Amino acid sequence: MEFTKDSLKIDPEQVADELCRTILNQIRGTLKKSGAVVGISGGIDSSVVAALCARALGPKKVVGIMMPETDSSPDSANLAEVLAAKLGFDTVTENISRGLVGLGCYRRRDEAIKQVFPEFDDSYKAKIINPGNILEKETFNFFNLTIENEAGESKTKRMPLKAYLQVVAASNLKQRLRMTTLYYHGELRNWAVVGTGNKDEHQQGFFVKYGDGGADLKPIAHLYKIQVFQLAEFLGVPDEIIKRQPTTDTYSAEVTQEEFFFGLDFYNMDMLWYAMEHDVSPAKAAAVLGLTEQQVEKAYTNIKRKIVATEYLRMSPLKID
Repeated sequence: MEFTKDSLKIDPEQVADELCRTILNQIRGTLKKSGAVVGISGGIDSSVVAALCARALGPKKVVGIMMPETDSSPDSANLAEVLAAKLGFDTVTENISRGLVGLGCYRRRDEAIKQVFPEFDDSYKAKIINPGNILEKETFNFFNLTIENEAGESKTKRMPLKAYLQVVAASNLKQRLRMTTLYYHGELRNWAVVGTGNKDEHQQGFFVKYGDGGADLKPIAHLYKIQVFQLAEFLGVPDEIIKRQPTTDTYSAEVTQEEFFFGLDFYNMDMLWYAMEHDVSPAKAAAVLGLTEQQVEKAYTNIKRKIVATEYLRMSPLKID
């Protein structure tokens, strides 16, 4: 097949029209609901999904739920309000901090961080990052923990597995409480909960099972991240959202999705993934993207490994027939 730098370019008007028809049919036809509940974070994915739902159903049939907590960036709520004002849908703010305290989210997380940095307290911020670029190595074997003091000074150490698992398990309570909150608002209105994950997140496992992975429909789960950006421009998503660096908005210290999980910028990752799926040779992909064959091979291996390793996240509960 032909593989070029524009292989992932879409006709955003055509794609938006098709997605809006599908959203309308799924919500009103299949699910027998009349509106859409969308968790909005001021990020590109939730903004595109909210815009598609408003276009498909009308803005009065969409509600955006903002769910800040102790570690949230103020930018998230501010940008979400900008989006809602532009598109004309209502918003509800549900601060989930007290619920997370009740679940022990912060306490359990901080216990694990102190296993690595005993001096850690409320004056510090923290984040987990991957230690490298997937073009330079085949897989990530470990994660690093970084803490930052009030003066902006940081320390980084490799995380022992036990501490890493506890931090992730505690932090995942955030996504699961958000899912619970969205379904409250969905059931309150008899509306559908619409997921906001893209293909990168869905297929490589960058989501929490029964957390942000929990939804009645997932309209952009087949779209690469760079295609979501193309849709955002067509749908009139505010520039400040489009230009915002995609983050996890999970840890108290800001960490990008590239740093935490993907290990590569979205353009190169998506293009390499598309090439891999369409059996483009490493030599051909390397020539188009200005990489070496070895880098392409490492990227192919890494993406395949993530898809296989996270298959359990996409599985329905196992049953005994």
